[in-house]
Amino acid sequence: MRAIRVNGLTKRFRQKRKKEGFAGSVRALFKPEYTEKTAVRGIDFEVEAGEFLAFLGPNGAGKSTTIKMLTGILHPSDGHAEVLGYCPWKERKKLAYRVGSVFGQKSQLWYHLPPGDTFELMRRIYELDETDYRRRRAELVERFELGPYMDVPVRKLSLGERMRCEIAAALLHRPGIVFLDEPTIGLDVVVKQKIRELLREMNEAENITVFLTSHDSGDIEQLCRRAIVINHGQIVLDAKVADLKRLHLTRKTIELLLADEPETIEIRGVVQMRKGGNRLKLSVDTSVTSIEEVLAHIVSRYRLEDVTIEDPPMEEIITHIYANAARKEEELP
Repeated sequence: MRAIRVNGLTKRFRQKRKKEGFAGSVRALFKPEYTEKTAVRGIDFEVEAGEFLAFLGPNGAGKSTTIKMLTGILHPSDGHAEVLGYCPWKERKKLAYRVGSVFGQKSQLWYHLPPGDTFELMRRIYELDETDYRRRRAELVERFELGPYMDVPVRKLSLGERMRCEIAAALLHRPGIVFLDEPTIGLDVVVKQKIRELLREMNEAENITVFLTSHDSGDIEQLCRRAIVINHGQIVLDAKVADLKRLHLTRKTIELLLADEPETIEIRGVVQMRKGGNRLKLSVDTSVTSIEEVLAHIVSRYRLEDVTIEDPPMEEIITHIYANAARKEEELP
């Protein structure tokens, strides 16, 4: 069963053309001229029910515009989409009862009220049966370990605590699809891992379709089986995450703090990016040498005090994907 079906989806925006100088500003006021910007260019894709999909792209690529069309906030200029069998912009009210959303930088919780009050408000918005609501609320509070926070004003919660409440609130009405926009942004490593585990559990337990956008490659690697990459409003890659990792997530950064100042590190596939005193920063091509081999080499020679391993920024990965796609197009006869 298809949860989302998109055919030729396009969105164009009209923008006022700016004119320089006072006279130009006056003319623009009375006789404005417009330019047209295409944010999304005839994209096609499908998402299976229960799938955990990563929808990736740099800022301005068309991700948010696509999500707004899929949730009925924007009408497309051309093309068609179905979400859970509904046309989003024609049947937005019906669709609203079937989808949930979490935006990392925009809260749906009332800032000065405890999460419990927002949950009660959402019960009324979604017209939930009180008995079913109390059962569902208790289930989510237990699963997300929200008991200590339900009566605490949101403004007093940490970011990690708030995000757990946000996700639980989005799942309260048992949606068929959840749109997650940067759900782990700004969270520390431990809290990120907890959020990921909870999302994976809910996806598996309830067969919820998850449409995830994130700049954190860890989210994609650990949660998603498939990724769609969009840039300049066009889909440049639609592939399994395993293939994405094999082809594009092949470089990691290691930052080391050693007990003694190291000599130059010479390992195949490793580039020394920075060296200062006892600190060392390395770039590792994991398709050539594994992280374990690099650390084993260093530990056998130096006493290690601290280590941090990071993935490359998602923008860097997407730039690499887009450059490859452009190069292949140029090579075509």
